[in-house]
Amino acid sequence: AGAVRGALRALCLAALLGALRAGGTELTLELPDSAQRCFHQEMESGIKFTLDYQVISGGHYDVDCYVEDPNGKTIYQETKKQYDSFSHHTEVKGVYTFCFSNEFSTFSHKIVYFDFQVGDEPPILPDMNKRVTALTQMESTCVTIHEMLNAVIDSQTHYRLREAQDRSRAEELNGRVSYWSVGETLILFMVSIGQVMLLKSFFTEKRPSSGGAGT
Repeated sequence: AGAVRGALRALCLAALLGALRAGGTELTLELPDSAQRCFHQEMESGIKFTLDYQVISGGHYDVDCYVEDPNGKTIYQETKKQYDSFSHHTEVKGVYTFCFSNEFSTFSHKIVYFDFQVGDEPPILPDMNKRVTALTQMESTCVTIHEMLNAVIDSQTHYRLREAQDRSRAEELNGRVSYWSVGETLILFMVSIGQVMLLKSFFTEKRPSSGGAGT
């Protein structure tokens, strides 16, 4: 019995690790002003894919995004979005393209995070979708742990993005405060010099002119 339980635990752990490694791409990219970056993915028909993205820093934290199918048809398009999620089932086989555009901005660089997932999540246990009998306690525990781990991963990603966004805003505010402080210092310095020169002009004795009528 102990060996069977050990084998089940090993199978459960391997299934969980395999499920956590299931397909997907996460990337954080820099998008310069007036620029556009595109990515391409070849997929079969009838496959589900999901695109999640969020602007971490830059400008008003917005970006244009669109997705095209292999025929050049636009299946998703949004302008000046801070974040969004898009899911779609492919209808034709070929290369799908999704692009992020910052062409509407002339001076703001953007940092964009996206998560591109292809296909449905595979079952964590063999033939789980075809079973007609109830799950055992060990299998139910594996499913529960898997769902909790997915929730933890989603929460970690969410808080990591929030932390990066908040840090970017804090650095931006710190820069503005620093520039404002330097400007105020320069203004006070110039006003002080002006006041000193003005007061000095009040107390400066004017020498009488040397010219005059002779006696």
